[in-house]
Amino acid sequence: MNAPREQLTEPLVLRHDREGIATLTLNRPAQFNALDVATLDALQTTLAQVGEDASVRVVVLAGAGRAFCPGHDLKEMLANSNQAFLGDLFARCSEVMLAIERLPQPVIAKVHGIATAAGCQLVAAADLAAAADDARFATSGINFGLFCATPAVPVSRNIARKRAFEMLLTGAFIDAPTALAWGLVNRVVPASDLDAATEALARQMMDKPAAVVAAGKRFFYQQLDRPLVDAYRAASAEITRCMLAPEAQEGVGAFVEKRKPRWSV
Repeated sequence: MNAPREQLTEPLVLRHDREGIATLTLNRPAQFNALDVATLDALQTTLAQVGEDASVRVVVLAGAGRAFCPGHDLKEMLANSNQAFLGDLFARCSEVMLAIERLPQPVIAKVHGIATAAGCQLVAAADLAAAADDARFATSGINFGLFCATPAVPVSRNIARKRAFEMLLTGAFIDAPTALAWGLVNRVVPASDLDAATEALARQMMDKPAAVVAAGKRFFYQQLDRPLVDAYRAASAEITRCMLAPEAQEGVGAFVEKRKPRWSV
């Protein structure tokens, strides 16, 4: 007797939790993890669940199979070339990218193979990124007559303007060392070391107070687009609030007393 179809179909986003690290894996390996509507919805739902889970300290975003993500599913887009579908698709994609920023936990993209178009957008939208040394990155829509407008938003906020615009206008690939030099990723390691390097990066943040990490992430993004004077005004208020909070009182006190801090979480 054949199993029901829903039992044969694997989730589009796999979640694996271990010791405070939640790894979310895009799971369409036959399509190189292209982002169709269903995958975007699954990723949005999973991010929301992770954001509410106090046991999760760091989130890792990965891809199954031979690639991280090539961007949107072009076959799906071509089959639904109408204003309603495409407008909704890109709105959903934008909400996923915003969800990554709004998540209280740091998000690390773990990149192997290719990360192109909206896949490159995912890397840029993540807070941090580690890449295999053979990974490649591109905003390649221009090659198909499609300017990568939505990927341009986080890419242009990660790397220098002229470099971002070169990627967007040429669609050319950059390799992992170039992505590191340009600031798109934080680490480049041999492919065999990618899992270990990503975990090591995650664990550097896991002994810090979760509330301070969450507040710091929120403030970091809020101040980026503010005028300088406004940013400093907001920063002064934030660091005052932070210093008066229990975590800083314990941490600074421990430093003065030459002992390890005893965090409540």
